[in-house]
Amino acid sequence: MRPLTIAAGLLLAPLLFAAHAQQTAAAPATAAAPAAASVAKPAAPAEAKAADLQGDPAKGKELTFTCRGCHGIEGYKNAYPSYHVPRIGGQSPQYIASALTEYREGNRKHPTMQAQAESFSAQDIADIAAYLSTVNAKK
Repeated sequence: MRPLTIAAGLLLAPLLFAAHAQQTAAAPATAAAPAAASVAKPAAPAEAKAADLQGDPAKGKELTFTCRGCHGIEGYKNAYPSYHVPRIGGQSPQYIASALTEYREGNRKHPTMQAQAESFSAQDIADIAAYLSTVNAKK
């Protein structure tokens, strides 16, 4: 019974495709536009900017666990590959929020930082900025 069902489906598929193509071609362009609009995703509500949000340093400390892997190294040098890592402890919250937002949006280029920042919400960024601005940077 199953091979018969598959064969019937294979025979009917081109007929259905042809009928759909004829119906689409016959419909005026103005009628197709509302149909396409109804299928489109609704616009997501605009997310608040991190700079406009009140950050929670306690939550920010939890979120910066992976940041310490590079930015918490004594001398701010990463072992592989060896390059200078910027000091982020003690930076202004506005600078940190701006930098993380730019990484998240792809306006600032660094693969690792972009990957990290893409997972942060605007509130996460505000929390991280609030925490890191209170950390004393070792020089």
